Amino acid sequence: MRLTYKYRLYPTTKQSDFLDSQLREACDLYNCALEERRSAWNVCRKPITYYEQSYQLKAMRAEGLIGLANFSCCQEVLRRVDNTYMAFFARVKRGDKPGFPRFKPIRRYRSITFTYGDGCRLLANGRLYVQGCTQIKIKLHRPIDGNIKTVTIKRDLDQWYVCFSVITDCQPLVQSAEAIGIDVGLESFAVLSDGTTIENPRYQNHSAAILRRRRRRVARRKKTSKRRAKAWKLAFKTQRYLGNQRAALHHNLSRWLVDRYGFIAIENLNVSGLSRGILAGPVKDVAWSSFFQKLSYKAESAGRVLVKVEPQGTSQKCVCGASVPKTLADRWHNCPVCGLSAGRDHVSAQVILQRARIEPSGANVEEVISSVS
Repeated sequence: MRLTYKYRLYPTTKQSDFLDSQLREACDLYNCALEERRSAWNVCRKPITYYEQSYQLKAMRAEGLIGLANFSCCQEVLRRVDNTYMAFFARVKRGDKPGFPRFKPIRRYRSITFTYGDGCRLLANGRLYVQGCTQIKIKLHRPIDGNIKTVTIKRDLDQWYVCFSVITDCQPLVQSAEAIGIDVGLESFAVLSDGTTIENPRYQNHSAAILRRRRRRVARRKKTSKRRAKAWKLAFKTQRYLGNQRAALHHNLSRWLVDRYGFIAIENLNVSGLSRGILAGPVKDVAWSSFFQKLSYKAESAGRVLVKVEPQGTSQKCVCGASVPKTLADRWHNCPVCGLSAGRDHVSAQVILQRARIEPSGANVEEVISSVS
């Protein structure tokens, strides 16, 4: 399986200036490749592929038209353009809002990618070598397990990070026969089928006043001015702090679930659709997609079973199978058939686990867990 290890970089001022210049060159190459594709189609109605653009790199580098220090890094930029077009065509095919590829300003182009061993590698002294730059100090807070494929250097405002994409084998944990269903919500972040409730920290509400003031400060500043850039950095730091809080919650909760339970059932929610409704703010604050993504790769790495069930009707059914219609304001479940009386989210989590217990092949939970282990 593929994992990503993220570490903090501590470049000197000179090294930071070099990395900034590499990002600018990569951004220019991205925009030029995009312009070539758009012009070729508008003028000649001819699509240009990645291979045709990659074939021009050698001559362009020989003439000094590209300032990127590494050839594989140039190829990664062109692959990014190609992936952008592939994603655009996929959205058109699905009938979604297409969103044609756009040019990127330098402030939105934040990362460059190297093939590991070709212009970028870890040294024996624990530092990171980047072609065209001296050794960069890196904080290796945990060892890297597996075969490193690519290295991505990312700028996050005034901080630098490096991400190693690694191919590694699963490391199964001790077998666990416990199963759990998870019902995510807005009143509580999640309710488990055993009755455990994880409170919703509502990070956005706690920092909403600070974020509003800093965004208003940005709006008052004159565009392209230094004072506007300074105000924008303050607003971005607040948003980054909120993102770090959410990520910490998701990592801690997903790790606890994976360590304890061998079978985990969740809903296959359309989070992007929910985030466009009247509850867009609270849905974006809890960031269910990010939580499910972390839970998924942790479960795969640990050899756990993660099952996604259809969410339709999980809150309108009882564990006995009876239909118990409820409005969104009804937070308590009372079944007229079996007499079950419990919290709405608690019963929904039990229904989710009940749906996930029987696989399409007919295997039960214990058989699935034993087959994986």
